[in-house]
Amino acid sequence: MKNINPFVGQTIAVTGKLEHFTRNQIYDRIRGLGGTPRSSVSRNTDYLICGTRTGNKLSKAKSFGTKIITEKEFLDMTA
Repeated sequence: MKNINPFVGQTIAVTGKLEHFTRNQIYDRIRGLGGTPRSSVSRNTDYLICGTRTGNKLSKAKSFGTKIITEKEFLDMTA
């Protein structure tokens, strides 16, 4: 069965230090998957990808009910 890309049309922010991507690389990957990368979290953010040493974006995303995933989960979802 074909994988369905969950990131098409979604707004995605990134926080923390990533192991596999620079910030520009992850933004390019998000765009390539049909998503819109953002540098900040708002009520319109669909996903927050978390690396290590996250900051205020994580608590903000939690308060908005944003779906929070790790970098590994992101990679697994796009494999």
